[in-house]
Amino acid sequence: MLLRLVTLIALGTACLSATAADQNHAHHQMGTMPEASQVWSRAMPPTAPTGAVYFTLQNPGDAPDRLLGVHTPRAKKAELHTHVHEGDMMRMKQIDSIEVPAGGQVEFKPGSNHVMLFELSAPLVAGERFPLTLEFEHAGEVTVEVSIQDQAPTPSPHEHMQH
Repeated sequence: MLLRLVTLIALGTACLSATAADQNHAHHQMGTMPEASQVWSRAMPPTAPTGAVYFTLQNPGDAPDRLLGVHTPRAKKAELHTHVHEGDMMRMKQIDSIEVPAGGQVEFKPGSNHVMLFELSAPLVAGERFPLTLEFEHAGEVTVEVSIQDQAPTPSPHEHMQH
């Protein structure tokens, strides 16, 4: 039984490595995938056509990766956004990707990087949850669960993403 389990793990790891776009990066192996924590969205009025998702993204691997996009069944369109200063104004701007440094992290928070949700399929109601798929250049797709909240959550070091 142990030999069968070890064989299955070895085959699974080989399959993951074979399908990865770049086999030279160690973070393709299980346990070193990018991780999202404190994944949340603010509850919005039922008439709101948009919403936003915030989280902290960690890359425990020894090679950088790039978040290329996002999607969710909760919205017709989801985009990566940030805020930029233009003169005296702060303006929201769509961005193509966000680099997550090796061994580093990137914050997605109000007034900074965030995921914009357009044409919501259902209102963002406090207490509900929905899936959000993060699309990485090297790690591929990673799905996390978004918690809809009235207020920003308090940080918890034990909350991790779910695959």
